[in-house]
Amino acid sequence: MEAPNVPPAAQIRFRAYSRTRWSDEDNQGVLNNAVYLTLLEEARHQYCLELGLIGVQNQFTFVLGQTNLRHLTPGHGPADVEIQIATVHLGARSFHQVYRLGPPGGSIVWAEAEAVLVIWDRENGGSAVMPDFFRKKIADFEGF
Repeated sequence: MEAPNVPPAAQIRFRAYSRTRWSDEDNQGVLNNAVYLTLLEEARHQYCLELGLIGVQNQFTFVLGQTNLRHLTPGHGPADVEIQIATVHLGARSFHQVYRLGPPGGSIVWAEAEAVLVIWDRENGGSAVMPDFFRKKIADFEGF
């Protein structure tokens, strides 16, 4: 598997913030791998709130299709976390995001990741074409 292709920090416009708990560590004294996925989800939520992409009843209009996560340095808890997040591709029914996680400031990187998010039609239980307003908001923010 290839490492996530995350651009340099200077090219990523959005920063989300969270905090790990002491209970997020496993018996090796490092963040449990599932915690990283939760941090990515929290970052997506902050990004979508900022861009006005959260749907009715505070719900995402997409589902996670795939995630590729590469651990670089063990993370710990409790700690403040900065998650750099950018949308790097808009498809017809999906979009791709990249992430970099670690303590605020970016001098230490715990992990890098990429994800494919699929626009989802709850009524039909399948993928859907990306709405124009959704595409425009991301494209305008990311400078596509």
